Amino acid sequence: MRSIGEVYLHVAAANYNLPHLIGTDPPAGFKAQGFDKSTTDKAKIIEILNDSFAHTRQAVLKMPDSDLEKQLDWFGGKNTERGILLFMMRHMAEHLGQSIAYARMVGVVPPWTEDAQKAKKVETKPKQ
Repeated sequence: MRSIGEVYLHVAAANYNLPHLIGTDPPAGFKAQGFDKSTTDKAKIIEILNDSFAHTRQAVLKMPDSDLEKQLDWFGGKNTERGILLFMMRHMAEHLGQSIAYARMVGVVPPWTEDAQKAKKVETKPKQ
């Protein structure tokens, strides 16, 4: 079981590492093994996660559309670079869902739910 910080560092590690499959190397000195336990400092984790999303975004932006159907080896089978992009999105979404479920379990209300609850209160207020 990972702590929430370890989950976010795991996501960051994937964001740094997976783009090598579409032609963008990880940052110099990056080591995936053990990265999820590399720090417990909240501010540092946030910084790393933000930097990793920027790294992934730049990798996708520089990827030519003509490479989307390019075949590559993937876990003993074949996949396309488009398939790798979809995998990367699913990976991020899986851990976002995991984080939302965890947050709700410990009483954190997501901002979008909080906004909807506030709007509903305004709608149901009696008119004077």
